[in-house]
Amino acid sequence: MATLTVWKFSTPEGAAAEATLVDLRKQDLIVIHDAATVSWPSGAKRPKTRQLSSMTGAGALSGSFWGLLFGLLFFVPLLGMAVGAAAGAIGGSLTDVGIDDDFITSVRSRVTPGTSALFVLSSDAVMDRVTAAFEGQDPELIQSSLSDEEEAKLREVFSE
Repeated sequence: MATLTVWKFSTPEGAAAEATLVDLRKQDLIVIHDAATVSWPSGAKRPKTRQLSSMTGAGALSGSFWGLLFGLLFFVPLLGMAVGAAAGAIGGSLTDVGIDDDFITSVRSRVTPGTSALFVLSSDAVMDRVTAAFEGQDPELIQSSLSDEEEAKLREVFSE
């Protein structure tokens, strides 16, 4: 079963934790399928997003998945009702893959200007060791587990 994990950091630079993920992967403490970061400098109207291509494996999701997810999280409220309604219909398909409105609302309310977040699609994580690896970086863990069926649907829709 895959887990979409979001680690929220209290600074715009906090999510630059690629080295931590690489180290965890080398120690076989986590299998990383894909990862992306969001950095939202104070005063900026919207965050900067980046897929961590060095993290992607054979089962990596396409950029369209991250684009859709980040669009729903951070940009839709700014686009107006017509686009928002269309995005709502598209976003409904994310519910089919285990990413529901509660998850979207939770992330949207926590990742705000002046913060950053690390999004990781992973499996087989030794969570106590993974959490310990982020010690001193003071992240807040937001998590959404995907069933095997939801993971298969996600990969079917968004894999390249």
